[in-house]
Amino acid sequence: MRLARLMPHPETSSPFVDEIEVQLDRDGLLLWLRYTVGGDPSAIAWPAPASPGRADDLWRHTCFEVFVATGDGYVEYNLSPSGRWASYRFDGPRMGMRAADEVAAVLGMDGAFDQSALEARIELPPGARRLGLSCVIEDRNGAFSYWALAHPSAKPDFHHPDSFLLELP
Repeated sequence: MRLARLMPHPETSSPFVDEIEVQLDRDGLLLWLRYTVGGDPSAIAWPAPASPGRADDLWRHTCFEVFVATGDGYVEYNLSPSGRWASYRFDGPRMGMRAADEVAAVLGMDGAFDQSALEARIELPPGARRLGLSCVIEDRNGAFSYWALAHPSAKPDFHHPDSFLLELP
């Protein structure tokens, strides 16, 4: 099992989120993840529960994301606290976007007064090499903060290849 810490983009910190950690563990082509958001969970705008399944535009609200680099591009996964998910394949940074064959499952949410956590499982694409971990946090005031392993750009950009820092476990 590995542990990674995300950091906010310098221009989008949140007064309600102290830290975000991600635990991950690999079993063949499956990757289990647990995103833990520390701070004041009651100040976060959590999407309403929905029927599990694929959906688009999840990143427009609080959403947890995984980017998996492969030899021919990358796959992006969006994991919503609503229970919905999405996966997209790209040929290069923001190029050639299409639905990916790989699926995901949001396994649930839990928490306490000072943290909330989302568990999920994703199918890794063949040739998976490195990961980018990130999340979008929307607060009750409508402000957004963007968290990732690294922020190589002046503006938040989870698709930047230099943000895929984590070697797969």
